[in-house]
Amino acid sequence: MREARKSFGLLRKALASRVLQKRTARAFASRPLTPHRFRVAVYFADSDVNMYQMRQWYRPLQELSETWPVVVMARNALGARALLDDGALPVTFVPSVLSVERFLESQDIRVVLYVNQNTRNFQMFRYGRRWHVFINHGESDKMYMTTNQYKAYDYALVAGQAARDRLTRVLWDYDVDRRTIEIGRPQADHYSGALPYTPDERTVVLYAPTWEGDRPAAHYGSVLSHGVELVAALLATGRHRVVYRPHPRSGVVDAAFGEANQRIIQAIRAANEQDPSAQHVYDDKPELGWQLAAADVAIVDISAMVYDRLAAGKPLLITRPADHAAEIDEGGYLSACEWLEPEAALRIVDEVDRVRADPAATERLAHWVGHYFGDTAPGAATAKFHAAVQLLMDRWDDWDARSTS
Repeated sequence: MREARKSFGLLRKALASRVLQKRTARAFASRPLTPHRFRVAVYFADSDVNMYQMRQWYRPLQELSETWPVVVMARNALGARALLDDGALPVTFVPSVLSVERFLESQDIRVVLYVNQNTRNFQMFRYGRRWHVFINHGESDKMYMTTNQYKAYDYALVAGQAARDRLTRVLWDYDVDRRTIEIGRPQADHYSGALPYTPDERTVVLYAPTWEGDRPAAHYGSVLSHGVELVAALLATGRHRVVYRPHPRSGVVDAAFGEANQRIIQAIRAANEQDPSAQHVYDDKPELGWQLAAADVAIVDISAMVYDRLAAGKPLLITRPADHAAEIDEGGYLSACEWLEPEAALRIVDEVDRVRADPAATERLAHWVGHYFGDTAPGAATAKFHAAVQLLMDRWDDWDARSTS
């Protein structure tokens, strides 16, 4: 009986997926793309749960589109519909290999960008006469950033010298100088947006933890070990404003993690009811920008958020994972960052004050900002990103001329 129920459930799921795919295909059929318009494609094989990986690239890609029109190739129906609803970039829905081939025949795609390491990326790698380029969905020192999968791409666009050093240290027989191009953090040129509060004398503290992770080596999430206590302490002072931005996957693996996340959300709601002028923020919106620029201090886990904030050049604290099995690469910024140990969560007010006022911490921060992102002057990273794409286009022309001569 159990096996029968399981089989029936799988069948229902398969039928629902097929219906969704057909509906999505019909939605895109009514929005045909102009043939032979696009030279750059972003390949996105994930569902809507990982849309944060795409959304952080919207503004830089929109700006790039002014020179090189960009289209998103969506393989998953839920991801495709989310991209369509966002309306940030032109999108095509290519659920099958056949639909991928038909789309490539209708366009002249020369550069394919990848924001993650989805296993279906390999279905796209089969197509030559175009550069396959990993741009990632953030800079960090997580083990994800040195996976051997880098070798599958023709090139990787990396933030700066720290990324080059990391890849050189870990990957065997990988030509970092030839296959990586530094672009800084183009997203940092777009750290903007309307504030959901009225600025006043309060110290704004951004707490942006990652999710719990799906294996011990990736147990970086701090919601259970740090979050409840540190948010409660900050809410109690009357002189801090908390901006809480949890990872969208919080609690998908560990129910206790999800419950802690909900306790924090409820605490913020209660604090605002008690004092409406506090204007604490539970931030679950897709846009990321103003949070990084506006916060006086950021508290983040080991994740891309460390480096998103580092690119802003403003004070931050990094939570030390409570699970000793979590892998930490302390060869870079994490060797000299401002750690927040689990037992220090209750002393968060003192830690926030310290990291803002300590000259040594300020000096260390400036050094590591340059090491990870190079020139962070407004517009510098955008210029590098555009130059990198132009370089790839020039190299495409060179190889095309060689192959047809």
